[in-house]
Amino acid sequence: MRLLVDKLNLIEFLASYPLADFISLLRVSFALKMHRRFQKLLFAASLVALSWYAMMAVHELGHVVGAIVTGGTIERVVLYPLTISRTDVSPNPHPAIVVWFGPVVGCILPLVVFAISLRTRWFVVLIADRCRKSDESFKTNSLCVRNIARFFAGFCLIANGAYISFGSIDRVGDCAEMLLTGTPLWVMIAFGTVTIPLGLYLWHRLGSLRQFINDPSVVTPQMAYVVSSALLVTVAAEFALSPR
Repeated sequence: MRLLVDKLNLIEFLASYPLADFISLLRVSFALKMHRRFQKLLFAASLVALSWYAMMAVHELGHVVGAIVTGGTIERVVLYPLTISRTDVSPNPHPAIVVWFGPVVGCILPLVVFAISLRTRWFVVLIADRCRKSDESFKTNSLCVRNIARFFAGFCLIANGAYISFGSIDRVGDCAEMLLTGTPLWVMIAFGTVTIPLGLYLWHRLGSLRQFINDPSVVTPQMAYVVSSALLVTVAAEFALSPR
């Protein structure tokens, strides 16, 4: 009965509008809907690209830490956006440790960041809510930041796991070094067997694609522009500072 009354009220409201005003109202509604879709598309594309560059940076950070711990000398770290990242270490007294530090740190560090985003309020405030207008916007941005951290952790687990397990077949990049330094093939495959399903599980917990498309509260306009701006800054910094 309540639903019927609401529908009748809506019909009376629309009938009271002149046709020109009604068409204008439809145009505004359509424009707002398309603007929200654009913001979500911008957010999704920027987040995937930013996750790719950040994943490579964290992976190379692992190699750098491994080289420092084992007494190696870092010659260069390449993070140029148009190439695959790499870390050159020479001399490298313990190459097996250095090469494994990349994917291991590349998986563990994003998980730590995700855990912090779940537990620590200041992390959310620092990244997501520089202009806190209301408790509701703070809550929405907090959820968005946690979802970004979850997505990035899953991305790193899947990317590093696929790189080590599938790359071992063609001896790609780090995989060749792992095999040369005595890592058994089954260990590399097992690494991907653990990390890839875990990453997919984290993505699964984000919710459905339909919810992302239809729910306007999933991505705020502020967060869409923050992520796209972070991508532009990251790419510009890597072009300017990284050797090729």
